[in-house]
Amino acid sequence: MTRTPPTQPRRRDRRRARHEETKQEILDTAWSMVRADGLAALSLRALAHAVDMEPQSLYTYFASKNALYDRMFADGNQELARRFADTEIPGDPRGALRATARLFVEFAAQDQARYQLLFLRTLPGFQPSPTSYAIAVEVLNSVRVVLTRAGLRDDADFDLWTAVVAGLASQQLANDPGGDRYLRIIDNAVTMFADYVLGPAGVK
Repeated sequence: MTRTPPTQPRRRDRRRARHEETKQEILDTAWSMVRADGLAALSLRALAHAVDMEPQSLYTYFASKNALYDRMFADGNQELARRFADTEIPGDPRGALRATARLFVEFAAQDQARYQLLFLRTLPGFQPSPTSYAIAVEVLNSVRVVLTRAGLRDDADFDLWTAVVAGLASQQLANDPGGDRYLRIIDNAVTMFADYVLGPAGVK
């Protein structure tokens, strides 16, 4: 009887692990910098110094500023996707609309730089890569499934929905950053939207 030799455990790629750890440190530091100074003010030279690295070495991790923005775009959308997946969406239509609206507006209001990068055309010349943009599309499609189940009928309903929640988010960030002025009226806005699209509550 021929014995099969035992499978050797796969060795950890320590060099790759260190590379990814450094890349994550750069990404985290970049987020801290844009939250403090704004997206457009991000300097790769200043970023390199912040992570104790020579500027030319930074390019081995991100080939350009747009490459870094692209990774940040993907990172932000992955966080939104995680929150959406972890949120319990009620089965009733109005409850589903309220939960989805609150998720998005609170996510937006927590981080102005992230909101600008993900949802506004703030950076001239920046276009997310197909891979990063696919994450955003997946999140959008997941939301559309929930909204369709809640009773939204067509693209016009969906466009109105995005205008309502994006408007709340923009107003919160512009007029009461760090507060809750517009967070407190999410349910009121959803009620008006639901009454228009679904009909007044209790009326069949």
